[in-house]
Amino acid sequence: MTKSAIAATIVLMTATGCADMSPTQRGTAQGAGIGAGLGAILGATTSGGGGGRAAKGAAIGGALGAVAGNIWSKRMEQQKQAMEQATRGTGVQVSQTSDNRLKLEIPSDVSFDTGRSDIKSNFQPVLDRFASTLQENPATTVTIIGHTDSTGTPDINQPLSVDRAARTRDYLSNRGVNPNRITIEGRGEREPIASNNDASSRSRNRRVEIYVAERGQG
Repeated sequence: MTKSAIAATIVLMTATGCADMSPTQRGTAQGAGIGAGLGAILGATTSGGGGGRAAKGAAIGGALGAVAGNIWSKRMEQQKQAMEQATRGTGVQVSQTSDNRLKLEIPSDVSFDTGRSDIKSNFQPVLDRFASTLQENPATTVTIIGHTDSTGTPDINQPLSVDRAARTRDYLSNRGVNPNRITIEGRGEREPIASNNDASSRSRNRRVEIYVAERGQG
């Protein structure tokens, strides 16, 4: 069997085998499947590869994938429900990503005024509740990503996006969340979700995204 066929078989088995699993089991299984597929390819492409080496690579990759994969635990689901309730009617979008992370997408009319990084008053209750859910689920890590629209130069937009993420981190830290759990990034204007051709679209691009992840335990 070729390395491509091995990888495809593993991916198919992972997809079909996850159907009846709990969210927690599914997260670990998907991580294992992805790791197994990569392991199979790497094993088969090693000198003197072949089925035996590919199978061994799949086993090793699967073990690593199961450890590294995010899980969607009962606590994560409870955190998602709490944030959905806390942000209802605010324009904040709360979702579960394909890799089992909780995502909060906060638009500019909630989070920051144009060209500024100080947190608006209507963003504070959202962050207060979010801080509480993080303390209730201490096994999670947080990534905060700031974005801008295309107004201004990259030399202005990049540090502004980083500063917005940093201000959000600092606010959470002041509410008792360990800052070591939080990673910040700034993407400037490089990842728009709408055109920058009109005021409404530019407003959509000025946003903060917050991701929460819980790792599976090997």
